Amino acid sequence: MEHITIKELTTEGEWKTAFSVMKQLRTHLDRDTYLELVKESQEKDGYRMFALYDDQIVAVVGFMPMITLYNGRFIWVCDLVTDQNQRSKGYGEMLLSHVHQWAKGNGYPIVSLSSGLQRVDAHRFYEEKMEYNKTSYVYLKKLE
Repeated sequence: MEHITIKELTTEGEWKTAFSVMKQLRTHLDRDTYLELVKESQEKDGYRMFALYDDQIVAVVGFMPMITLYNGRFIWVCDLVTDQNQRSKGYGEMLLSHVHQWAKGNGYPIVSLSSGLQRVDAHRFYEEKMEYNKTSYVYLKKLE
């Protein structure tokens, strides 16, 4: 862990290097769609992506600064994933803590996220390790 760095990914080439890890969370995306969505969300919604390197990318986070009437100014974590072969080494905690520091430093006093119902280990991580509170359900309706 002596070579650990966290770096913001801002170019298409950097996003490509993170795809193999992000694909483990966003299994429905192919590389071209992933690149299109990252670019568009960065341009339109201020999406930011950071990678944690331990010689290579081992974890990735994507988030957006937002403002709502419910939370006021806050950070919405859209994506957080650690490579399946690198889990339980503290990488997710380091990367999410980096998001917390970024939020504080940029005037966002809240960090919020959602997690799939089936991701029981992730829920334990957020609630027990990272001290997040479960405050709501997130609903989704696909419009045709």
